[in-house]
Amino acid sequence: MGGCFSKPKPVELKIEVVLPEKERGKEELSASGKGSPRAYQGNGTARHFHTEERLPAPHPYAGTQDCVEAAVCHVKDLENGQMREVELGWGKVLLVKENGEFHALGHKCPHYGAPLVKGVLSRGRVRCPWHGACFNISTGDLEDFPGLDSLHKFQVKIEKEKVYVWASKQALQLQRRTKVMAKCISPSAGHSGSTNVLIVGAGAAGLVCAETLRQEGFSDRIVLCTLDRHLPYDRPKLSKSLDAQPEQLALRPKEFFRAYGIEVLTEAQVVTVDVRNKKVVFKDGFKLEYNKLLLAPGSSPKTLSCKGKEVENVFTIRTPEDANRVVRLARGRNAVVVGAGFLGMEVAAYLTEKAHSVSVVELEETPFRRFLGERVGRALMKMFENNRVKFYMQTEVSELRAQEGKLKEVVLKSSKVVRADVCVVGIGAVPATGFLRQSGISLDSRGFIPVNKMMQTNIPGVFAAGDAVTFPLAWRNNRKVNIPHWQMAHAQGRVAAQNMLAQEAEISTVPYLWTAMFGKSLRYAGYGEGFDDVIIQGDLEELKFVAFYTKGDEVIAVASMNYDPIVSKVAEVLASGRAIRKREAVSAAQQDRRYVLAHRERILSLHAADLGRHAGAPGTEAKPWGQVPTSNFPGSPTREPESSQCLPWAAWLTSREALAASRCSPPKASAATKGWPWRQDRPCLFSCYWDWSPVGALQHIRHYLKIKTHTFADLCDFHCNWANTREGETGTATECSMPHQEVWPVSAQRR
Repeated sequence: MGGCFSKPKPVELKIEVVLPEKERGKEELSASGKGSPRAYQGNGTARHFHTEERLPAPHPYAGTQDCVEAAVCHVKDLENGQMREVELGWGKVLLVKENGEFHALGHKCPHYGAPLVKGVLSRGRVRCPWHGACFNISTGDLEDFPGLDSLHKFQVKIEKEKVYVWASKQALQLQRRTKVMAKCISPSAGHSGSTNVLIVGAGAAGLVCAETLRQEGFSDRIVLCTLDRHLPYDRPKLSKSLDAQPEQLALRPKEFFRAYGIEVLTEAQVVTVDVRNKKVVFKDGFKLEYNKLLLAPGSSPKTLSCKGKEVENVFTIRTPEDANRVVRLARGRNAVVVGAGFLGMEVAAYLTEKAHSVSVVELEETPFRRFLGERVGRALMKMFENNRVKFYMQTEVSELRAQEGKLKEVVLKSSKVVRADVCVVGIGAVPATGFLRQSGISLDSRGFIPVNKMMQTNIPGVFAAGDAVTFPLAWRNNRKVNIPHWQMAHAQGRVAAQNMLAQEAEISTVPYLWTAMFGKSLRYAGYGEGFDDVIIQGDLEELKFVAFYTKGDEVIAVASMNYDPIVSKVAEVLASGRAIRKREAVSAAQQDRRYVLAHRERILSLHAADLGRHAGAPGTEAKPWGQVPTSNFPGSPTREPESSQCLPWAAWLTSREALAASRCSPPKASAATKGWPWRQDRPCLFSCYWDWSPVGALQHIRHYLKIKTHTFADLCDFHCNWANTREGETGTATECSMPHQEVWPVSAQRR
């Protein structure tokens, strides 16, 4: 059994503890036995640390010469709930105003560098627009995942109505902060055959568990064991960047594990768990006792069971070595990917620029069908076909043919034969829990480990997290689910660590995942298994859309491409515990930009006519674009109204009336609007501003689509569509990036 650290010899234990400020002054051990982290029971001996043993954390700013201070704005420049990037000379800062207070933080998400100013501010935290990580605006601390590091928090002061920010130059450049952790200098606690905490699996769940223990002040021995030969790395990158080397994927450097006394045993396979004696046995016979155990073994990829499955150059992507070999063998040759799920499609996308040909074999009719639905799946499939990927759908592999022992052809059940020099199999995975079958730890019929909200198994002191568990999903009525997402594994690892320390934490995070193919990112939040309808807004052909997945009357998941930060907004609403109803999503979906553009030429052709005629007034040939029931608005009755109670979807007004409406006045009656059932207690549905030249030529048409209810207003960004034209010219419709985030009542606010 190899390892980052060799098996330690008995030595005297030396402890160094660096405690967060909030932990100081707490009692060392309560009467109930639930002690603070630094007084945790270790190997049968309670350790208490005295004041003189606690080393204070160094001040983040070494001296005033290393800092910069600047006035960044006037106090009235930001409204409550607004964010702005401000420049300090040595770097940018995210300035946030909430509840009348200003906060200054690092402006980029430490995970992948997303600009947080484009994220979502809600409930005292900002959520990353790309991958959903959340940061507390008061402390900069990471509150929800993915990622490991927090943001720097900078000092703010107000003088003479100006906002000043004071920051460390180094912090401005780093844009990330590792939380203060306890340190265990010695890797062994008395003898090498026992540890206080043993973590089986060094993926996201295992690493976050170990780091959380140290962040909470736990200073006893932690052993992390893994089948891999590498320290914990960013596994989702394997299929997105097959060329990446292990050192590029590493989540933490080797020095980090040494500094904080987290022992990592690599190429270490656990074969037996003895829960009665709290002991595990490794494949090489090594035995290790534990006090608390986290099981995070992950999953094992499924393999083909067809004829010829033993031929060379057929891979599953599990390690960096697997990924590197695939891309090396595929260069200039023929590659076949079996499976059109996330892993398979990511591999196929990456290989298009490397291989001579790329083919995808899939049992379903479209890629991602069960996850994203038929329409979204077809749109993504078309994107791949435009990048010369060949699909063989609704079929399976029946045989792998070899020449001199190496793959040469893939034979399909449809009788087609596909040339192949390398094959990647991505047809799913099974939990890697075979070693637990005789342990007494419960497994379900599929081999998953059931846990409760605290990530506890049926055995006291044994926790589980990651791809191999089923857990109760709080916002889906505690339905037991398995969600093999990178972000979810982070959250579960933290909850497990907190409950090892008797903090009674519960898992409550909203699932969030992402993928990237051909430079386009797909984001997804929620849990959409079993959805019965998909509501799509945007342009699928242009891959600029948002899709709401519903079950019954409730939105249970959302996916988007080029529509940030909609997924993060929905995730934040779901995290707050508020349900999103189908009617709200329907109202949003009716606001399709393509609908405006489809009618643009008809509107321009009639520009000389009285604009009121477009409402479908008697005597005109023009028809209304459609009608939306007033029941879609806040406070309306639940029953569906009669057609006479509907608002026109396009409330065309004369230029004078439109101008009046744009200046906070309700629409005034005219011949064109007579008979319209305007509801003075409902929001304005459509607002237009027409700018006429003195000679009457139409110069600008600005459509402000505002179909929003009070519950959906904080979910979506809808954009202006501008159609610019001069007399005798045809304008070009473009998109304005100005978001509309308020609800407009009939006495409309002017934008």
